[in-house]
Amino acid sequence: MPLPMPEPPPTPSPNPGDALFRALADPTRRALFERLCRDGTATVVELTDGAGVSQPVVSKHLAKLKGAGLVSAHPEGRATRYRAEPAALAPLVDWTEQMAAFWAGRFTALDTLLNRMDQ
Repeated sequence: MPLPMPEPPPTPSPNPGDALFRALADPTRRALFERLCRDGTATVVELTDGAGVSQPVVSKHLAKLKGAGLVSAHPEGRATRYRAEPAALAPLVDWTEQMAAFWAGRFTALDTLLNRMDQ
């Protein structure tokens, strides 16, 4: 008689910040996001100027940024204007604060240990 198959491990629930980190991992997407933060709104054509990549590539990057909630699209006649949504960076800020607190505690503990070893 064959042995029953074990249950597969549970799939970890997706972290809401994962899409944000993936979107910002690409330097071209970061540059587009930074430009929108700095300049306000822009169309794909405006963003393509000086981006060093083609319009279809800019459009694909904007779709990833939009999927992560980092940009919003607003139709304006035949064009669409994109705007940065800096509030979407909240998970990144939270993670950075958690890591800073973690490492501050670790360095304090290391400092304490080294001081005890010196005595």
